[in-house]
Amino acid sequence: MTRRGASTPRWGIGHVYLRGKVWWVQTSFHGVKQRESSRSTLRSDAVRLLKRRLSEIEKGISTHRAERTTFEDLVRLIRADYEQKQNRTWDRVEHSLRHLRPEFERVPAIGITYDRVSRYISKRIDEGAARGTIHHEVAALSRMLVLGVTSGLLHTKPRLPMPRLDNVRKGFFTDEEVRSVLSHLPEWYAPAIEFAWWTGWRSGEVKGLPWSQVDFRAGTIRLEPGTTKNREGRLFPFRQFPQLETLLERQRERTLDWQRLHGEIIPWVFWKSGHQLGDHRDTWIRACRLAGVPGRLVHDLRRSAVRNLERAGVPRSAAMKLTGHKTELIYRRYAIVSEADLSEGVARLARFHDAANDPSDRWDGTRSAKMGTKRAQSGVSDAPAVDSADNDDESIRTGTHGPAVDSGTADLAALLPATHPVDHAHWKL
Repeated sequence: MTRRGASTPRWGIGHVYLRGKVWWVQTSFHGVKQRESSRSTLRSDAVRLLKRRLSEIEKGISTHRAERTTFEDLVRLIRADYEQKQNRTWDRVEHSLRHLRPEFERVPAIGITYDRVSRYISKRIDEGAARGTIHHEVAALSRMLVLGVTSGLLHTKPRLPMPRLDNVRKGFFTDEEVRSVLSHLPEWYAPAIEFAWWTGWRSGEVKGLPWSQVDFRAGTIRLEPGTTKNREGRLFPFRQFPQLETLLERQRERTLDWQRLHGEIIPWVFWKSGHQLGDHRDTWIRACRLAGVPGRLVHDLRRSAVRNLERAGVPRSAAMKLTGHKTELIYRRYAIVSEADLSEGVARLARFHDAANDPSDRWDGTRSAKMGTKRAQSGVSDAPAVDSADNDDESIRTGTHGPAVDSGTADLAALLPATHPVDHAHWKL
């Protein structure tokens, strides 16, 4: 047996060595040394472990590294990912982590399996958590595992269960409902809500809109790239929208009056007591309750604006640019199909059935009579008049028109000779 500290045989980029009476294995993966106990006093056990680890390294994986990856390692990865991408939903991830950490902080990353996550979901449902909340928590955990694989800490990401959601909002506002809500809002909050109703912009975009991005001379409102949710710029021409232009002019006069009175500069279009609007949820809930539409969300204004754009017949590409929808998939969630489209579709279906059931639209004597009347009025004849019976037989054989017949009283079958089958190919219509 080799003494502790004595040189030992090496295999590639790893070797075995003694620590006390237990044999250990050392390997190098991506330039990082990894030490692992064989938990055996036999050197042969350590050699077998070393060969297994070297085989994994040749395949580009490190089981030992994966086994040492913890839940907090994955948390650091997702935090760095959010900071680098400047995502704005870190608060939601932190809220999810507060529930995930007690369940998984003592579990190695490779121990986060489908079964364990399934039990976690059942536990959260029993605790009364909303399915949407649980969905966000599992989605955050899934993203952490993906980053673990991408960074090389884990080999694979297990498939995780996801609670089924049926929480797609279906709330819409009518013009009358919006006017009723506006009448119960204070003067400092009503303009922002009315602006959101006309434009369909997100609440954060409305509250953060500065005067520097409102050009009254050009008649446009501009959002700079990076200030929106999808980080794309946006342009909304308001000169062609008299109601919106009037709203902005009133708000500008209100802002100028405040600035002259208090000697302060207000950079925001919508404000309260000289400060940018915040989360005034209680004010909104009270106004909706008094207006008789409790439970509505400010975001329902955006959904309603999309429906109005669909009803107005605005091309979908232009509508998405105005509202700031990056993908048509999300846009369709707001307006899968407008009521006008449904009504027009039903009207077309009715016209189709009317035409199919109209006797005058069939190849019978009535239609032939009508066609004959129209031709007579126009002075056009189907064929020259023929008196010879021989020509009748010849017309049947050749498929040409025979003598003039009063089609209003004669049936098509009566024109056929008795020896000629009615369903002959020449007479199929």
